[in-house]
Amino acid sequence: MIELDGASLTLETLERLANGEREIQLAANALERMAASRALVEKILASGRVIYGVNTGFGKLSDVRIPPDDINTLQRNLILSHSCGTGAPLSLREVRALLALKINALLTGYSGCRPVLAQYLLHLLQNDVLPVVPEKGSVGASGDLAPLAHMALVLLGLGEAYVKGKRCTGREALRAVDLSPLELEAKEGITLINGTQFMAAVGALDLLHMRQLVRVADICGAMSAEALLCTPVAFDQRIQVARGYAGQQHVAANLRRLMANSPIRASHLQCSRVQDAYSVRCMPQVHGAVRDHLAGIQEIFRVELNASSDNPVVFADDGEVLSGGNFHGHPIATACDFMAILATQLANISERRIAFMMDPYLSDLPAFLIKRSGLNSGFMIAQVTAAALLSENKVLAHPASVDSIPTSANKEDYVSMGAAAAVKARNAINNAAQVLAIELLCASQALDLRAPLEPGPATGAVHKLVRESIPMLLDDRVLAEDLAAAAHLISSGEVVKRAEEVVGEL
Repeated sequence: MIELDGASLTLETLERLANGEREIQLAANALERMAASRALVEKILASGRVIYGVNTGFGKLSDVRIPPDDINTLQRNLILSHSCGTGAPLSLREVRALLALKINALLTGYSGCRPVLAQYLLHLLQNDVLPVVPEKGSVGASGDLAPLAHMALVLLGLGEAYVKGKRCTGREALRAVDLSPLELEAKEGITLINGTQFMAAVGALDLLHMRQLVRVADICGAMSAEALLCTPVAFDQRIQVARGYAGQQHVAANLRRLMANSPIRASHLQCSRVQDAYSVRCMPQVHGAVRDHLAGIQEIFRVELNASSDNPVVFADDGEVLSGGNFHGHPIATACDFMAILATQLANISERRIAFMMDPYLSDLPAFLIKRSGLNSGFMIAQVTAAALLSENKVLAHPASVDSIPTSANKEDYVSMGAAAAVKARNAINNAAQVLAIELLCASQALDLRAPLEPGPATGAVHKLVRESIPMLLDDRVLAEDLAAAAHLISSGEVVKRAEEVVGEL
């Protein structure tokens, strides 16, 4: 059972929720905090005091006072008017993460809404009723307004949702789980759409994917280095300690373990090669730097997963409702931009190792890793595909957060572009994963071509995994199917699992 309490959500728990875990409950003390903050909002409303977003308009219209009889209509209108998203819908995993983060944000007790909002959203998540949320439309400033409005539409019986994988209307979705459309009260519309939950949900899943890919990169890199008869001297721990970075030392240790006890390595111990290409020799420095930077990004998400990013913020203990800028997505925007850069770097060095294997003058292997090359093109165009993906990543690596465009008649004059950064990072990471899948295929083929010599136990275990579903390339065939199969071995976690069964956690 997962308990959401607004304070202790972790990346690992969010991953379980995104993957469809439905045994979820709301912490009683968190619901009490929500009730206390709601009581303060109602007390202030009864006093006639003016509070932004409660009895005023929004953004540039914040100076417009709303009569008491129109306050509920104001909240509904806010959801309707802000449902301006466009583009492809988020994946179901991303929507589950978004719902979980919105629930957790409400449970912090700083939003001043009724507990029923968290309970409605929980009911959707528990029953896998997932709003259709377009991925474009947020500038990541006053929260992810447009995407979260589409999420909120379903609570009103509007919009669209997926129920058991079928796309239906919001009203049909509520009916499927025995809920009636919710009538929003004061502060609740702005609470639903204020917040960083869209960019944080997509970004958190980006981070989880990157944490997997750094391990995959070490595995693929070790297989390539072994097949290319490279020396592991550059991975000596003394070299890494001399520089001092933790990530560099970690990666070098991984490479040593992955390449240990290799008959292929033993066959060329007396070779004259002293140094290898940077794409192999500098794996500890490059892969390690990616790991170190991801550790900093992880700290940002540790905070954001349990943050209140609403406005205004309700402090029940102090009797205050304060307007600020917690909805601004700058921390997440820069973190996601950085992940796109890091993914591009992993893909870049991987593509160079792939290219190394294509060239018979460098690799001492058949051209393009295929016997009877000329008649066969082998992996020639697989490397071209990797180059195409990498070139796209070089565009995606440009930071979204360095841009800003004023909105709401200059009331919101500096925005984060965090939503764009998160989606862009996701696309860059997916491309990097496919480049690594291409390296996995090429390295497996190169190891085959070293027969009768065999790889070491760890690289051999991964090689065997590949060959269980993808045969060695003896003559040209449609490689798109092989690329997809290799990508699945990575995304399923099987590549990391097979390696770690031999050498332990990477």
